[in-house]
Amino acid sequence: MKVEITASAVKNLREKTGAGMLECKNALTEAEGNEERAIEILRKRGLASAKKKEGRVAAEGIVGSYIHMGGKVGVLVEINCETDFVARGEDFQGFVKDIAMHICAAEPRFVSKDEVPEELLNKEREIAREQALSDEKNKNKPAQVIDKIVEGRISKFYSEICLLEQPFIKDQATTVAELLNRVIAKIGENIRIRRFVRFKMGEGLEKRKDDFASEVAAALQQ
Repeated sequence: MKVEITASAVKNLREKTGAGMLECKNALTEAEGNEERAIEILRKRGLASAKKKEGRVAAEGIVGSYIHMGGKVGVLVEINCETDFVARGEDFQGFVKDIAMHICAAEPRFVSKDEVPEELLNKEREIAREQALSDEKNKNKPAQVIDKIVEGRISKFYSEICLLEQPFIKDQATTVAELLNRVIAKIGENIRIRRFVRFKMGEGLEKRKDDFASEVAAALQQ
């Protein structure tokens, strides 16, 4: 059965890869409408511009900032591009501002999966396995099914803590990685979210806790 390739599907693939409309349509046709396979096809043919630009040096860029809640939460993020001309452009600066705002709201801990410490990942995988095995619904399921459940939970874990894996706050149907690829395709330069830091007022400080009842009791004994 032949899969119908819609104009919307072609447009979405073009935005994510920067490839031409015809190349996107042909890739989707070959992939029977599966977008991920179509992206892989385009990359293998050297037509996905975001992938082609990955190896190019991105040493320019800006450090963007976002302050929220009257100074209670703040973000600094470094995003690199290839030229100072692009760094000063409206599209790039708008992207930096959006990413800073996203970090403020979504609270990622790492930029990408590669930055997640192995120790943290192993611990999370162990917890996920224990949860899966203790669930009555999984009591008689084979090991390979349990493995899939665990990896599904790890994927969810990545989407919670890794910036590039998170759904973009302004468009939940798009991940930050997909948004980045669209911007790369539009601007025509390699762009890299290098690092960020998020500050929250008072975070990590031990706040004073008044035990009013104890104070009253102590006063009555005097």
